[in-house]
Amino acid sequence: MLYQRLEQKLQQKLSPQQIQLMKLLQVPAIALEQRIKQEIEENPALEDTSEDNDDDQDQDIQDEEQENEEKEDSDVEENVENDFSLDDYMDEDDIPEYKLQAKNTSADDEVREVPFVSQSSFYDQLYEQLQMRDLTELQYRVGEYIIGNIDENGYLKRDSASLSNDLAFGLNINMEPDKIEEIILVIQELDPPGVAARDLRECLVLQLKRKDRKLEAIQLAILILKECFDEFSKKHYDKIMKRLNISEDQLKDAIDEIIKLNPKPGNSGGDSSKGSLHVFPDFTISNSDGELELAINSRNMPDLRVSRYYQQMLEAYVKSKNQDLKTKEAIQFVRQKIDSAKWFIDALRQRQNTLFVTMSAIMEFQKDYFLSGDDTKLKPMILKDIADKVGLDISTISRVASSKYVVTPFGTFLLKSFFSESMQTESGEEVSSREIKSILTDVIGAEDKRKPLTDDRLAKILKEKGYNIARRTVAKYREQLDIPVARLRKQI
Repeated sequence: MLYQRLEQKLQQKLSPQQIQLMKLLQVPAIALEQRIKQEIEENPALEDTSEDNDDDQDQDIQDEEQENEEKEDSDVEENVENDFSLDDYMDEDDIPEYKLQAKNTSADDEVREVPFVSQSSFYDQLYEQLQMRDLTELQYRVGEYIIGNIDENGYLKRDSASLSNDLAFGLNINMEPDKIEEIILVIQELDPPGVAARDLRECLVLQLKRKDRKLEAIQLAILILKECFDEFSKKHYDKIMKRLNISEDQLKDAIDEIIKLNPKPGNSGGDSSKGSLHVFPDFTISNSDGELELAINSRNMPDLRVSRYYQQMLEAYVKSKNQDLKTKEAIQFVRQKIDSAKWFIDALRQRQNTLFVTMSAIMEFQKDYFLSGDDTKLKPMILKDIADKVGLDISTISRVASSKYVVTPFGTFLLKSFFSESMQTESGEEVSSREIKSILTDVIGAEDKRKPLTDDRLAKILKEKGYNIARRTVAKYREQLDIPVARLRKQI
């Protein structure tokens, strides 16, 4: 039996222009300039008008224009395809420059340049110090290999036996683990203190040994780390005092010395291998006598236009009498490049408009917060709230909020941090989860450090303040704030 079935499917497909716009919306301001440079390199029909064109190129264009004018014929247009109009690719006013960026600056604004300091990396510093040590050539090669195995935090995660095997198979160097251990001890004497430690305990002990070991607090701190590290990490202070037979004041002095140490010595010197993170804000919100003003950071965006040379080239091809296959292919190629350049310029314009409209809606929605900087005035806001306000899709708002930063009078924030869940108080008022986190931080900051508040106790305190949330929700917010549990917050 044969069955015939008719199915109707509804599919939504995005045009290349829409896909390009969606991709540009996700690009932050710090990467937009590089993205524009990449497009200029890939599409010769797109040019940056901020740089003056060479006089020779302009002269070549003028000569070519003159030659084309002399070769013009009255019936040239008959060779042009019916579905093609040259007017679509030529502007009336000799291709006026399209100025994309908005100058959100005044004439009296101070232009500041940020200097960059060139620094040697953490590993370069270790290599330089190792060269100053009295080592044989073989020991120095092994020392270089050991430094190469140190992670970005300054720790050596491989033991001497593993390093011995690696040297034998990788560099054809035969060296006993005890000899390798001697070289590790030499590296541990380098700066910063604590480098090449195998674990946190060894790292802290190495740093304490660099201090005045005649002091009782230093001696006691070393003893605590060596004999009672587990109790110290769990903050079982009573067990430490009983085991070492010391007073509470002595323990406090020793702990004060320990907490001054750096648990990640690799981050203490110069630039790390990964480099520093520099935030380049996309928006700036300023308060002018109670009125909020929004500006988009477009300082590094160039002025773009379709290349005049390519437009003249297209005109010459179209007016050519010989419309052979190669000429038609050339016309098609130039048309594609010009169309692509126009689409990119239009996509950038739409990007700027979308960013401005979206951020304006967010600024208006959170007006009370941007005027005061008080987290308690931050309203609950989700993507749908802004999408409905500006008439855009939720996915578009999500792309705008992704990886974008805004400068406010109270600091620089990630845009998506202003989106938060809503919760109801006992009075029925909706509040932001960020407001609850702010209150939770204040409560924990004011607690007795000798007897820190548990999650159950924190939930009861919040309930007394009108925020009826469960203990597990308190634990979730506490973890999001990077606040440890009560036991680990205990101090003496």
